[in-house]
Amino acid sequence: MQTSELLKMMSDMFFDPYIIDIILLSLGVSLVALLTSVIFSLITASILTIYNFFGKNTLTIIINSLMSIPPVAVGLFFYILLSQSGPLGHLDLLYSPTAMVLAQFVIVTPIIITLSKDTLDQTYDRLHDYLFILKSGFILKMKTILWESRYSLMINVLTGLSRALSEVGAVIIVGGNIDYMTRVMTTSIVLETSRGDIQRAVSLGIILILIALLINIMLNLVKRLEIRAHG
Repeated sequence: MQTSELLKMMSDMFFDPYIIDIILLSLGVSLVALLTSVIFSLITASILTIYNFFGKNTLTIIINSLMSIPPVAVGLFFYILLSQSGPLGHLDLLYSPTAMVLAQFVIVTPIIITLSKDTLDQTYDRLHDYLFILKSGFILKMKTILWESRYSLMINVLTGLSRALSEVGAVIIVGGNIDYMTRVMTTSIVLETSRGDIQRAVSLGIILILIALLINIMLNLVKRLEIRAHG
């Protein structure tokens, strides 16, 4: 494929309503899953950092282990849960963007919790005496360590976003890859490749790579900000 043909193909793809819909749905599902995961993960990581309680080490090991859970297993779990014969089948969520958000939430959350806990542990150890002197409560401690770790946490969040955007196994099971409803970039690439439409699959792959490149640029900028902030 010549460069001029590739550029024309990319230009046509960017102005194709079908492709735009796929890109917007991909970003929408991943960002909603990420936002809800970040809120839950940062609170959970803060609790694990600040408090010592029975079973903390066991819980931490379980969360760490869930980082490597197969996405298709997550998809299968939600398929059984949300199917008509499942316990939540009456909600009619299977093959919907909501089901895809739930699956991505479960996949991304252990990653963000684990990375954030490691970051917060270092910050809390450094500020422990200061917070003890102030007789700080949980809320103040959490706010302080989150703010002091903000740059590293941003890196963790962007890592979670890249993981969500690249997900295919779980979302194709719970979403069904339905045209104009649950079809995202990764599932579209699988579909177009199986159809033999390599041109469209390559175009979607390039768009996905460009988004990944943008995330890596943002990661690099955040790392530079962190270096400047800490001298």
